[in-house]
Amino acid sequence: MHCPFCGIQDTKVIDSRLVADGASVRRRRECNQCRERFTTFETAELVMPRVIKSDGSREPFNEDKLRNGLLRALEKRPVSLEVMEQAIHNIKSSLRATGEREISSHEVGNLVMENLKSIDKVAYIRFASVYRAFEDIREFGEEIARLND
Repeated sequence: MHCPFCGIQDTKVIDSRLVADGASVRRRRECNQCRERFTTFETAELVMPRVIKSDGSREPFNEDKLRNGLLRALEKRPVSLEVMEQAIHNIKSSLRATGEREISSHEVGNLVMENLKSIDKVAYIRFASVYRAFEDIREFGEEIARLND
């Protein structure tokens, strides 16, 4: 690891701790030359499948899009950011667990709806109304009726 202060490659780890429920490691380092200390974080780099959109185009999985969609659905709902982040983690884990190199946006949307259904029913209906492009109030009613089944 290069020292961010003097650029030398000779640094040593003085402390390591698990953070983010063990998902990453925080390391305190010290440069052997200039003696400055700095922190690094180490996380596993896991390959996410590419997303096949409804028009047939393909794009890399975008966690920011997922987060923004969840934020919009959960806006002004009594759901903590920790619960939302756990849902993102669950969705990403499910996507990786498929073992597929590509996955349809439809499958991603269904995973989001499954998670929202267990977190907050109102957020689920909000997301479903946009995702399934509800045309009228009848479709809202049908989806709410399915929630009660």
